[in-house]
Amino acid sequence: MSDTPATIYLKDYTPPAFLIDTVALDIAIHTDFTRVQARLALRRQAPGSASALELDGEELELQALRVDGVALPAERYRIEGDKLWITDLPDVCVLESVVRIAPDQNTQLSGLYRSKDGYFTQCEAQGFRRITYYPDRPDVMAKFVCRLSADRAAFPILLANGNPVAQGAEENGRHWATWEDPFAKPAYLFACVAAKLDMLEDFYTTTSGRRVRCAVYVEPGKLDQCDHAIAALKKSMKWDEDVFGLEMDLDHYMIVAVGDFNMGAMENKGLNIFNTKYVLARPDTATDTDYQNIDRVVAHEYFHNWTGNRVTCRDWFQLSLKEGLTVFRDQQFGMDVHSAGVTRIQEVRTLRAAQFPEDAGPMAHPIRPESYAEINNFYTATVYEKGAEVIRMIHTLIGQDAFRKGMDLYFARHDGQAVTCEDFVAAMQDASGLDLTQFKRWYSQAGTPCLIVRSEFDAAARRYSLHVEQQFAPTPYEARMEKEGLALPRGPYHLPIVLGLLDADGHALPLQLAGEATPASTQRTLQLRDAKQSFVFENVAAEPIPSLLRGFSAPVLLDYPYTTAQLVHLMAYDGDAVNRWEAGQRLATEILLAGAKAVQQGHSGSDWIPLDYIHAMARLLGAAFVDGGDPALVAEALMLPSENVLAEQMEVVDPDALHAARLALRRTLARDLREALLAAYLELKIDAPYSPEGEQAGKRALRNACLGYLAELDEPSAQALVIGHFETAGNMTDSIAALAAVANLDIPARHVLLDSFYSKWRDEALVVDKWLQVQATSRLPGTTQDVRALMAHEAFDIRNPNKVYSLVRAFCAANPKHFHAADGSGYQLAADVILQLDALNPQVASRIARCFDRWKKFDAQRQHQARTQLERVRAHDGLSSDVAEVVGKALE
Repeated sequence: MSDTPATIYLKDYTPPAFLIDTVALDIAIHTDFTRVQARLALRRQAPGSASALELDGEELELQALRVDGVALPAERYRIEGDKLWITDLPDVCVLESVVRIAPDQNTQLSGLYRSKDGYFTQCEAQGFRRITYYPDRPDVMAKFVCRLSADRAAFPILLANGNPVAQGAEENGRHWATWEDPFAKPAYLFACVAAKLDMLEDFYTTTSGRRVRCAVYVEPGKLDQCDHAIAALKKSMKWDEDVFGLEMDLDHYMIVAVGDFNMGAMENKGLNIFNTKYVLARPDTATDTDYQNIDRVVAHEYFHNWTGNRVTCRDWFQLSLKEGLTVFRDQQFGMDVHSAGVTRIQEVRTLRAAQFPEDAGPMAHPIRPESYAEINNFYTATVYEKGAEVIRMIHTLIGQDAFRKGMDLYFARHDGQAVTCEDFVAAMQDASGLDLTQFKRWYSQAGTPCLIVRSEFDAAARRYSLHVEQQFAPTPYEARMEKEGLALPRGPYHLPIVLGLLDADGHALPLQLAGEATPASTQRTLQLRDAKQSFVFENVAAEPIPSLLRGFSAPVLLDYPYTTAQLVHLMAYDGDAVNRWEAGQRLATEILLAGAKAVQQGHSGSDWIPLDYIHAMARLLGAAFVDGGDPALVAEALMLPSENVLAEQMEVVDPDALHAARLALRRTLARDLREALLAAYLELKIDAPYSPEGEQAGKRALRNACLGYLAELDEPSAQALVIGHFETAGNMTDSIAALAAVANLDIPARHVLLDSFYSKWRDEALVVDKWLQVQATSRLPGTTQDVRALMAHEAFDIRNPNKVYSLVRAFCAANPKHFHAADGSGYQLAADVILQLDALNPQVASRIARCFDRWKKFDAQRQHQARTQLERVRAHDGLSSDVAEVVGKALE
């Protein structure tokens, strides 16, 4: 059994005893080892104190240690576990160390590691300590110079942060290059690469006239898949200048794509390391979604150059300071360069699918937690997505102009510093004049608040009132903090409610709050601060329908008793795209929960599906073809709530009943809207050359949504349509849409198409990932056994995170019918993989373990099966702290 991982507390933060002004690294890569020489210019933070120097190091073989050129005697230092302590240092000195590491054996993909095409680094959060001894914490910022050397023939490309300053040849066919970063940075932003790669180069001229070299490095033979990534980079540079006045500050900005990578991408200063998934794209290998994700991820990492690099985190508890803010920035970028409504809807869907369950589960935590055992486990939907929603609420409360002023003030005060979340909020408060003291509760309170809203209409007084109450259920986080002696007071949140009111004809009403002389507009932002608060509108002629939380203005659960007729009305007329979509989702959720209950009671028909809903969906489909219609928005509206999202609405989850109800609704819509779906499918055919942008992508999205519904018809003609779609597809978006539909059909053509797809794309790793995923998420019987068989397939490699995510995590997270099988087979598969992975890559293993978070919401039989597997994992000798923390909290 593993030891309980040690807990680290925010309250225990102390500044480092020593600061580092400069770091000079010499990294010499050899066939079976790498030698790292480090020269640190140290400066004691409190001159005259006797504090020892504390350095972090993992899997390092120390070979030499010198202070000011003199070898350090053994009594002056000690190594305890992963710490090196050095005593009796002068206030100012130079520490030199030499260590030997083995990156070829580094399966964790943290620190310096070997991949197919060479050597790469990943240092966030605590990977630098696997390269050399160092105070591996974000509040130690230094200027780095890196000399890198390796065999020239095997590794012709040598890169590091900053700008190149020198290069040359060594004996025995080796070569070297030196890079210098003029900006101080924490060690987690260090990067270097020694590899055989192809390079695509372009240039960008900044607003001030500086010429920046932009380069994308990829594995040999993939240059034809780089154009979109480099265009996305230049687009991001222009947007950040236009919107936030932020220019690129280096002469070189490089992106390196690697197929073995735990994360999506990493914002190392001037040298971003990317998962190939977010770089490589060609119409026949990448979907429209892939292209959009590349836009967003490239933008995200570029935006980090200022929000994360120039201003960084004081400690890892402040992770959302950089991640929440930068996610918000990439969201705004996405809304500007793609459909704003569709982009926002997709973000809300992600929040509901990933973050809301996290807020209600064993790993619940605020966007700035008070403690953690393993920082890798806090790269979560809460820190990223909810963190972005918190920034969005500030933006909504103070307005765009004040937000920009706040950003300017934030950089003016803190450029080159490691700071806290309070520092950011203070800049926004000072720039806007709005008191954000209460708002800061969003940083410290866990859980998703519920807004209970009730309306009251006084016809005689022409007065309409909204009564709002905030409620927040306790989460395991509060109980854990209390147990650890950190009981935290809770109180009402400060949040924006953006709303409109619609009349019976669908017109937006002017909103005149009581006490106002004239109505301001047809949309208002109300500020909710109290546990209970009322808002009164005057001069309202007839009872309206409220459109609440427009744009999803706060990350909350909304409790308002809409009738079916009101939701249908909002679906048709609401001027806010998110709320039109939301009305349909809410209506579908009510119908599907009723359907699940009917299934549980033994009903086999579909009489629980109201005709009003079918008619509303028909009108939605037709809206795509009127003037101003947006096929992409209609495609989003046709997508039913997922089974995982629906499960959160059930007190005891019945995955079989939910699956049966959702499938019945899809089949009913397919049958009743067959002619309209087929007509739309034919009308939306695109004959022009492929483009991933705007109009084309929207048409493909709706066309493939129609195809997915038509595939539910158990008819030869529908099956022929899907097969024909696959065989004539001229791009990966259409090809994978058809393959995903076929993967759910028990027909002879299924295996033929899956086999032909693999044969065609077996040498394109990212396309093979799609092939694995459509099989892992199939609803057909035997899928669990298929996943086990695919784990033995040549296409699968358990050491490659992308393969694990595409097959195993897709099965666990996106196939609830089979993962939550009553016989426990899905849980056993997950536990088997977790235990196998934990010895290789604990970060990836812990992400699979997170799929057990909501096991206590299920029936007694499934709970028993899940607990058995969780206990089995917890009892494993040598379990990593990554997995031990997740499993331990799940079993609390």
